[in-house]
Amino acid sequence: MASSTRSRRSQVTNYWPGFVDALSSLLLVIIFLLSLFMLSQFFLGQEISGKDDAMTRLNAQIAELTELLQLEKAGSDDLNSTIATLQATLSSATSERDQLAAQVAGFGIGGDSKDAEIAQLNSELQAQQDLSRDAAAQVALLNQQLAALRTQIAALEEALQASEVKEVDNRTQIADLGRRLNLALAQRVQDLSRYRSDFFGKLRQVLEGRADVRVVGDRFVFQSEVLFGAGEADISAAGETELAKLAAAITELQAQIPADVNWVLRIDGHTDKRPINTAQFPSNWELSAARAIAVTKYFVEQGIPAQHLVAAGFGDSRPIDAGDTEDAYARNRRIEFKLTDG
Repeated sequence: MASSTRSRRSQVTNYWPGFVDALSSLLLVIIFLLSLFMLSQFFLGQEISGKDDAMTRLNAQIAELTELLQLEKAGSDDLNSTIATLQATLSSATSERDQLAAQVAGFGIGGDSKDAEIAQLNSELQAQQDLSRDAAAQVALLNQQLAALRTQIAALEEALQASEVKEVDNRTQIADLGRRLNLALAQRVQDLSRYRSDFFGKLRQVLEGRADVRVVGDRFVFQSEVLFGAGEADISAAGETELAKLAAAITELQAQIPADVNWVLRIDGHTDKRPINTAQFPSNWELSAARAIAVTKYFVEQGIPAQHLVAAGFGDSRPIDAGDTEDAYARNRRIEFKLTDG
């Protein structure tokens, strides 16, 4: 019985060692695979890192080239850019032509395919030569245009220099004319001053001894009562007598003044500040102007040319006495004669 029991136990198979061996092998395989995965990840990371560095360097180079290109474009004008482009095209075409020529020279006679290839290359070479000629013609045309433009600029500069020289001459002539004109004007002023002195001398002789005629600066002043009645603009008989003497003196002086001396006798009418309001004279302006015009007309009747006479009315705007007395009013009512230039 015991022996039968032991025989049954010996017949039972022990699977545990085999299982352990299988697990160990599987574990080793997994570890090997993990090691391969890690190694592949490491090398892949190194390769990716190298590519990133290369990409960074390329981007930097591209940025530098872009910046250089922008600087080059900013520093050249349209004409030079066109010429540079055409010259680059010409150079490239020449290089390609040389390469094609070298390829054609290196080919031997090797059959129909070689001949066809040589014919194609010859055709391409001819096209490149045509392109080179066109580019050369365009460059030559642009050079001619540039030369013409430089010629025009030189002509303009020469014209500008001539204009500047002419302007300097004109300024010199203008300065000389101005100097001569000033001398002529000074001479005319001196002549007029001399005739004004003669005018004053003759009027002093004519009006000598009259208390109602005064000399104020460069003017002879007649009191209005000598020529006009109160509030009137018609010359009185006594006033015509006095004005006739004055007209004779002016006529005598006029014969002595040369025709090229431009002179006028200014006749100014003045009133006092007391207002007047009549149907004929609404204000002192009208009264003073009417009196000055009346004297002017009388001188014209006496033969004095009208172009040498000027009448002006100032009303009470230019008093010579600011007082409010009868004497002040009388001094302000006046007719002034002044010989001046035209």
